[in-house]
Parts: sequence; C-alpha cells; structure tokens
Amino acid sequence: MTIGDNITPTRPLPRILCLHGGGVNGGVFRLQCRTIISQLAHTFRLVFMDAPYASSPHPDIVAVYGHLGPFHRWLPSTDEEQPAAGAGAGAAARHVMDSCLAAMDNDDGSGPWVGVLGFSQGAKIAISLLWAQRRAEVLLGQGHARTDFRFGVVMAGSAPVVCLDPRLPRPRHVADATADVSGPLFEDWPDAPCGHHVVDIPTLHVHGLKDAGLERHRKLLALYCEPGRTSVVEWDAGHRLPFKTGDVRRVVSSMLDMARQEGVVV
Repeated sequence: MTIGDNITPTRPLPRILCLHGGGVNGGVFRLQCRTIISQLAHTFRLVFMDAPYASSPHPDIVAVYGHLGPFHRWLPSTDEEQPAAGAGAGAAARHVMDSCLAAMDNDDGSGPWVGVLGFSQGAKIAISLLWAQRRAEVLLGQGHARTDFRFGVVMAGSAPVVCLDPRLPRPRHVADATADVSGPLFEDWPDAPCGHHVVDIPTLHVHGLKDAGLERHRKLLALYCEPGRTSVVEWDAGHRLPFKTGDVRRVVSSMLDMARQEGVVV
C-alpha cells in the first residue's frame, strides 16, 4: 500500500518517502504525522508505505489505532511468522529495498524523490537506505545506486545502520538484515564517525529527551553520520512523534533549511 497526501498542487511537488515504526502501517503513520503534513503539504508530497513483514501491533498504538490493522515491521523476526523472502540476510535486504522501490514506482506523484523520513524502526531503514545509496555510488559508480535521495529525516532512529543492498559488501560496524538489530544486541560498534559505515548525506535527527532509546539514537548521530552534515531537534517527550505545533514547527523549519541547502526547494 502506498498513500500520498491529498493536496492537489499546481505543480509537481518533490517527494519524500515516509517509513513507519515497527508494528504500525503506512495509514497509521500518516495519521501520526498529520500535524507535520499540514505544515509541509504545499512544499513536499509525503508518501506513506507499508513495511514488507507482517507484525503484531506495537503496544503503544493499540489503544488508539489497534483497529486499523494489518500491521507491519521492516525486518524479519523469529517471533513472527514470516514469508520465505526473509530467510537470510541477502534475501531480507532485497525484500526491504524492493518494497521501498515498488512503493516509489506505484506512487501517483510525478515530482523528484528528494528525501526519506522514518520513525523508530522506520528511521533505521531510512538512514540505511541513505548508506546503501552512497556506498553503491562509491563502489559501483554513478547511476548504480537504487535511490537518489538528497536528505533524510531520522526520528528516534537507533544505531547501527543495516546493509540493505545485497550487491554491497557489508563493512565492519554495519549490521545485516536478518533481525531487528538494536543497541543491546549489537557489539561491533565504531569508535568514531570515520570509515565505510558513515553516512555523509545530510540528515536531520529528531530526539525525544524522555525516550528510553535516547542513548542509541544519539549513538547513531555521533558514530554513523558525518560531522557537519547533520542537524538535531530535541523535544521534551518520550518515544513518539512531535505533535504540538511548536515542536512540529521546529522540525519543519529544520527540514526546510536542509532542503534549501541541498537545492531541493527555494
């Protein structure tokens, strides 16, 4: 499923691929992002998709959105019944990448794809798409990357980056796609943001200061992103998306600043 915003612009808008958290779906994520959409709808076309793997609903959404299933996750888990496509790291990477590319191909918009935005598990996939894009350009040459994003918005995203392109060798400090790797389960941490694990495409990081995963979110920023190519918005809340007008305005302002610096918007 692919869901675009419902604004009818007078010109094709640049598009941002939006990736929900684990145990959610594209429709619910669109509802969670409604305040962000309201402030960006005349600048970008935000496109929401479903992750490729079936999942139980995330406990945090059951009370409000539990009736809006089915729900999905981005990486295979031994706790869920999974399709055969998730049997190994290469197959899972291909499955995730192909799902994103299919959603982009099936969208009704016509503007260029300029960015990717994700929350929680979707943020891990968002920055991993950026990593795969840059490594494909470096190792395989211009024109061989499967996406052409200019920036990313990483909301409550945890380290490490995951290898989502089976054509690429997986360097140290990058996880494979066989499981939803979180900080406590991953041991091959880098010492510094220097090496083949680093993402140098501009990223905006949105951190909730009361989020239980804040340490891992800051580790992603500090160790996996090139210094000088990032910006940060912190807000006083837990593991959820900003929804108050002032918090959303700061996120949107930072997104627009980043997009202007990349020549995506005027």
